[in-house]
Amino acid sequence: MKFKKSFNLFCYKKNMPDPPYEYDYLAKLNEKEYPVYLNKMFKLITGANLNLKKPKTFNEKIQWLKLYDNSPLKTQLTDKVLVRNWVKEKIGENYLKPALWIGKTFDEIPFETLPNSFIIKTNHGCKWQYKILNKEKFLSEEQLFKIIKSKFEGWLTQSFHLWAGFEMQYRDIKPQLIIEPLLIEEKQIPTEYEIYCFNGEPEIYQKIRYILPCAQVSVYNKDFSKSNISFNPYYIIQNEEVSENLKRAVILSKTLCKEFKLVRVDWMEYKGNLYFNEMTFTPHSGFFKFYSQDINEQLGNKLNLKERN
Repeated sequence: MKFKKSFNLFCYKKNMPDPPYEYDYLAKLNEKEYPVYLNKMFKLITGANLNLKKPKTFNEKIQWLKLYDNSPLKTQLTDKVLVRNWVKEKIGENYLKPALWIGKTFDEIPFETLPNSFIIKTNHGCKWQYKILNKEKFLSEEQLFKIIKSKFEGWLTQSFHLWAGFEMQYRDIKPQLIIEPLLIEEKQIPTEYEIYCFNGEPEIYQKIRYILPCAQVSVYNKDFSKSNISFNPYYIIQNEEVSENLKRAVILSKTLCKEFKLVRVDWMEYKGNLYFNEMTFTPHSGFFKFYSQDINEQLGNKLNLKERN
């Protein structure tokens, strides 16, 4: 089997053309060949060999989950539109950001009824979005409008699982657009909480504050003690006190994570209120760049692939 060594899809380069030629190649790839291709991809990105038969590290186990632990429920909860009803039923509508509009094409967006600032997202991908700070300015810049429209029209024809290293929960989502309010306080990105849940239990909690030009992170163990784990070697490690919203996010995440071997439940804080962001079943597509192999193994030990459906 031919292997694309340039690998632009999975290096997350911002300057790559959209879509890169590898997308068409992978779209034609037989699903039976995914493990072989993923093995080579894993070696290229992490420098390590991938053992799918007996995965041990966190990164290896995420690769296994991508290929062998999928379900219609995971697809439903990965869908940024369909997940809303599920969250509403589980914990209540007050934790959902308002949906200003949901539709199938960019041409249908009712710009005239939208507020001055908002964010447009696809429901079937990660980072396939655009923030509009000033609607009137955006609509008046004809060239920019055409570029953004073209971006979204392209995304709506693609399957994100081919972009992201075979995250199969994305494959069967029916593409749509969703528009939400742009929740930014004084040009400051809201604080985020990431609750890593293993085998139906919240285990590790991450609070991220974006103090430009860097992100500052505090990481906590299950009992809210300071953790030695770092998911991103480029974040500045902080040791902030545990906030009430973090405690609430953990409690709510316990309700949302019960049925899954691994899920990261993502939240954001805006004007003191806590809002659900998304269910992330294969974080970073299993390509974490840990500063220590011990962390990779420590997290891998927490994840029992034999438990739960």
